[in-house]
Amino acid sequence: MTGAGAALRERLPLWAQARCGLAPRTLAALAAVLVVAVVFAVQHFWTGRPQSVRAPEMVSEGAPAAVPKASAGSGAPGRPRQPAGAGPTGASAARIVVDVSGKVRSPGIQRLPAGSRVADALRAAGGIKAGVDAVGLNRARVLTDGEQVVVGEQPAPQSAVGGGATPAGGTGPPTGAAAAPVSLSTATAEQLNTLPGVGPVLAQHIIDYRTQHGGFGSVGELREVNGIGDRRFSDLQPLVQP
Repeated sequence: MTGAGAALRERLPLWAQARCGLAPRTLAALAAVLVVAVVFAVQHFWTGRPQSVRAPEMVSEGAPAAVPKASAGSGAPGRPRQPAGAGPTGASAARIVVDVSGKVRSPGIQRLPAGSRVADALRAAGGIKAGVDAVGLNRARVLTDGEQVVVGEQPAPQSAVGGGATPAGGTGPPTGAAAAPVSLSTATAEQLNTLPGVGPVLAQHIIDYRTQHGGFGSVGELREVNGIGDRRFSDLQPLVQP
């Protein structure tokens, strides 16, 4: 080392003097270690850097679900189409059972929607037979479940001698003549049909009951006949006998 270099070295700090005194191989090793340390520091900084996170989309509670597009012929857009014939639930969806008897084309039990009228029951029974006088029949009356609709067979005054019935519009006894009660044990189906509220179906029920029990022991047994309730029994009680 020249004299100028030695002088310059003496002017440097102690750490610089010690570094300059190292061999080249040692300096190369120190440089490699320094490079590795720098790489690790850069990697640590890069992986630990703060990153921006996207906030999730807010979904409001009670948001309406996707509504399918309205098909052709449906009502308001987005409103599900109701099947044909579907109606409101509740009382309107209920059904009633009525007994249509008398002079109709298809007498018998008819099942109708609640709120139906007498006209609907007559239509279900095929309509009134030709030539039947139904002037006094209120076709606009609302029906009730279990009701019997009798067409063209109204009770008429009965003969005081023979106890026979006279159809409506026929020739009967003079006004005020005493009417003999109908015998439940011997009356025919036609005679039973003349009683108020009794049609062919109910008359057959009465005949079936007396056949099974050997007649009627009392008028009170009429309550046990299928189709006769308290109201109908109260109407028939003064008109019949065992």
